[in-house]
Amino acid sequence: MKLIKKMPLSHYVIYSLVIAIGILLDQLTKILAVAFLKPVDTVPLIKGVLHLTYVENRGAAFGMLADHRWVFMVVSTVTIVAIAIALYLGHIDGLRYGVCLSAIISGGIGNMIDRIALGYVVDFIDFRLINFAVFNGADSFVCVGAGFMILFLVLDIIKEAKEKKE
Repeated sequence: MKLIKKMPLSHYVIYSLVIAIGILLDQLTKILAVAFLKPVDTVPLIKGVLHLTYVENRGAAFGMLADHRWVFMVVSTVTIVAIAIALYLGHIDGLRYGVCLSAIISGGIGNMIDRIALGYVVDFIDFRLINFAVFNGADSFVCVGAGFMILFLVLDIIKEAKEKKE
């Protein structure tokens, strides 16, 4: 197996742009949340459905394990580095999988910036219709990236099964 697989320059550019734009959007929205939401706590966009609520999340997803910040930082760093190495060395087959992983990396880095700089992650998207945990843009990038990756994997498995049948 080759250590570095060739891929088009455009893939490197697209992956880098997805990561950079994701981090930028995440950090910008968190800056706005601190400036405008922290003083007022919550702002209903659609009362009882969607609010913007300032929360300092000192744990992992949904605030779990709040006293284990360093564990998350180490696990997140190792995961981000491993995915980035696989991505930039060309070991990810297909642009769509690479974009999904780039979104996951951007979300991981966005939340890592908060953990390092603040000691907590700023959350502010409060979807109350189903009593969901308050989250942020970085969390969305990770979940959407992972969700689309699963979708693409399932579609590829179905496609391969159909081709095998024929």
